[in-house]
Amino acid sequence: MIKIKKSLGQNFLVDEKILKQIVDITEIQDRSILEVGPGTGNLTSFILKNKPKKVFVVEKDKNLVLGLREKFKDFLVILNEDILNINEKNFSKDKLIVFGNLPYNISTEILCKWILNLNNNEFWFESLILMFQKEVADRIVADVNTSEYGRLSILAKWKLDITRVCNIKPSCFFPKPKIESSLLFFKPKRNFFKIDNPKNIELVTRHFFNHRRKMIKKPFNQLFNGNNNIQKKLKLNLNLRPQNLNFNTYYNLIKEYENLRS
Repeated sequence: MIKIKKSLGQNFLVDEKILKQIVDITEIQDRSILEVGPGTGNLTSFILKNKPKKVFVVEKDKNLVLGLREKFKDFLVILNEDILNINEKNFSKDKLIVFGNLPYNISTEILCKWILNLNNNEFWFESLILMFQKEVADRIVADVNTSEYGRLSILAKWKLDITRVCNIKPSCFFPKPKIESSLLFFKPKRNFFKIDNPKNIELVTRHFFNHRRKMIKKPFNQLFNGNNNIQKKLKLNLNLRPQNLNFNTYYNLIKEYENLRS
């Protein structure tokens, strides 16, 4: 009998139609796979049916790890670890295809960690296929001039192309969560805006979106000491609100912030 741990955000996907849809998103035969939070191995079984080269799984719950070892024997490399404490680059020389029904309480933390730790064009993954709470997914895929647009959208779309595959009803899980979920597909961009330190994305966007209903004049002046040259160069209207500035404007602001401190 599996004891569900709410502290680990455990909701196991059990709908076989959705499980098959997930593994069919991209070709995984002869590819190296990382699955985050395999739980009882429902998705793992579908992954193995597609004959991947190697499958790594990271599961924090010791009891679930015991079940995975019994169920899959030597077909997996199982790590009983917290994904937030792992360096994913150490798994394989191959680029990984990553699957994850991420724990809702740390899903954004995991995604942000992966993005912030990327070095230039050195992507350790080929693609990410991840499940989020729908509300969080809405923020990840959001476009400018929408209420969901913000820090997470700007960070996520910096180096990644993102597609919403589908929304998933609570009835597809056990136990049933109270909210709807969304499946997102991430692919690395070939060309992206060059920023020296990814953490500056968080710093600059935090300044602007801490008061998202107010005009950008105050956070701009705080970051750039009222530098009119930067305002003119980027053709900024300081009467706009944070959600009115597009992605490239934020990336340019971040670059100007770095230039002032170089």
